[in-house]
Amino acid sequence: MSGIGRASVLIGAGTVVSRLTGFLRTVVLVSAVGAFAGAGNAFAVANQLPNNIYAIISTGLLSAVVVPQIVKAAAHDDGGRAFVSKLFTLGTVVLLVTTVLATLAAPWLVALYAPEYPPELQALATAFAYWCLPQILFYGLFALVGESLNARRVYGPYTWAPIVNNLVSIAGFLVFIWLFGSGTADTAWTSEMIAVLAGTATLGIVVQAGILFAFWRRTGLHVRPDFRWRGVGLGQIGRLAGWTFLMVVAGQLAGLVQSQALSHIAEGDPGFFASQNAWLLFMLPYSIIVLSIGTPYFTQLSEHAAAGRHDEVRGDIGRSIRTLGIFVVAATAALAVAAVPASRIFTNSSSEAVAASGVLLCYLISLIPLAVLFVVQRTFYVYDDTRTPFFFTLLQCVLVVATAWGAEWALDAGLLPPGQLAAAVALGQSFATVVQVIVATWLLRRLRGDIGVGSWMLALGRFAIAGVPAAGAGWLTFVLLGGSDGWTTSGPLLGAVGAAIIGLVALVVYVAFLALLRAPELTTATQLVRRMLPGGRA
Repeated sequence: MSGIGRASVLIGAGTVVSRLTGFLRTVVLVSAVGAFAGAGNAFAVANQLPNNIYAIISTGLLSAVVVPQIVKAAAHDDGGRAFVSKLFTLGTVVLLVTTVLATLAAPWLVALYAPEYPPELQALATAFAYWCLPQILFYGLFALVGESLNARRVYGPYTWAPIVNNLVSIAGFLVFIWLFGSGTADTAWTSEMIAVLAGTATLGIVVQAGILFAFWRRTGLHVRPDFRWRGVGLGQIGRLAGWTFLMVVAGQLAGLVQSQALSHIAEGDPGFFASQNAWLLFMLPYSIIVLSIGTPYFTQLSEHAAAGRHDEVRGDIGRSIRTLGIFVVAATAALAVAAVPASRIFTNSSSEAVAASGVLLCYLISLIPLAVLFVVQRTFYVYDDTRTPFFFTLLQCVLVVATAWGAEWALDAGLLPPGQLAAAVALGQSFATVVQVIVATWLLRRLRGDIGVGSWMLALGRFAIAGVPAAGAGWLTFVLLGGSDGWTTSGPLLGAVGAAIIGLVALVVYVAFLALLRAPELTTATQLVRRMLPGGRA
C-alpha cells in the first residue's frame, strides 16, 4: 500500500497545482473573451477539436492498451526496448498524418460541431481552429511518453507537465489583454488577435510535451526509429485497440451531437464555453481524487492480472472503490452546495453564475458513478478485454445522443427555455453514465465472478449517509454568507474563497459523521491525506 500511497500523493499534489493553474488560465481567458459570448464559444469549439482527437489517442489507445502491454513487454529479453521503439515510430507517423488531415479539414470540422452558429461566428471558429489543430501531434506525443512513464511507475512528470502549459497560456492570455484589452467579445477580431489567443493555446501544449522528454531516461528504455512493425505483438495491440477505438469513436459521435445541440444557444445564455467550464469544475475532484488514487491502482491491477493473481485483483477492486468513494462523496456534497460561487469563478456576474451552476449540478449527478466506472472499466482492460467495455459504452453513447436530441426537441417545442438547454444536455450525460456503470458492474460480476459489490456498495451507502448532513451544513453556510446575492458571487476571487469556505464546512461535518458511523475507510483516507501534508511520511 505504501507504493500506491506515494504515487497517489505525487499525482494528487501535481493534479491539485495543475487544476488550480488551469482555473486561473480559464479566469484570464473569460476576462479576455467573455463567458457567454459568441467569441468565447467560437474559441472553445476550435480549441476542443484537438482535444477530441487526443481523447481517441489517449483514452482509446494508450490508457486502455499501452500500459498493460508495456508492463508485459518488460519481461522481454531486451526489457521492452524493441516493442516501445516500434510503438513510438508507428504512433508518431499516425499522429503526423492525422494532424495534417485535421488541419486541412478545419472548416468542415467547425461546421460539423457548430452547425447553428451564424456564418461570421463559424468563420472566427475556423480561424481559431487552424491555429489549434496542430496541438494533436503534441497531445499525442505527450500521451505516448506520459503513459510509458506511468507504466514504469514514473508518475510525476505526466502529472506536473500540464502546470507549465497553464503558465504559458496564462502569460499569453495576459499579453492578449494587454495588447487588445479585456472584454473583446463584441469587437472585430483581427488576424493578430486570433494568432495571439489561439497561438498561445498551442504553444502551451508544445511546451507541455517537450518537458516529458527530459524525463525519458527514467524509463530505462532506449528508443530509436523502427519501421518494422511486426514481430513484437503490435498485432495484439491492434486487436485490443480495435474495440477501444470504436468505443471512443462512439463517445466522440455522442459528444458531436451534444455540441450540435449547444450550437442552438444564443449569446447571453450558458452555451458551449459555459458547459466546458462547468465540466472543468466537475473534473476537479475527479482528477484530484480518481486519477491520483486510481492510476497507481491500475498499474497494480495490470501486474496482478498478468501474474494470474485473480484474488488480489478482486481485492484491489474493492479497496480502490472504497478509497475513491470516501473522497468522491465528500467532493460531490461540497461542490453541489458551493455550485453558485464556484461557477462565479468562470463567469462575469452573479446572474451568469446562477445560470451556469445549473449545468454544474447536472454534471455532478454522475461523479460518484464515474469513480466506480473508472475501476470497473479498467479491470476489463487488465484482462485484455476491450470488447465488453465497447458494448456498455455504446449503450451510454446511445443514451447521450437520445437525451441531447430530446433536449433539442423540447427546445423547439417550447417546453424547455433556451437558458436551460445546456443543463438539460448535462443531465442527459449523467443519466447515461448512471445506466452505464450499472450495466458495466453487472457484466464484470458475470464474467469474473464475485467482485465484492455488496461490500463496496455498503461502504458507499455509509458515505452517502454522512454526505447528507455535510451538504446541509454547506448549504446553510452559503445562505448565511448571503446566498446568490452575497459577497461570494461578487467576483471570481471571492467566488473561489466562498466556495472554499462552504466546501470546508461540508468536509468537516462529513468527517465528523463518518467518525460517528465508525467507517473503517476513514483511517485509510486519513493516512493518504497525512502523506500529502508537508513532512508527511509515505
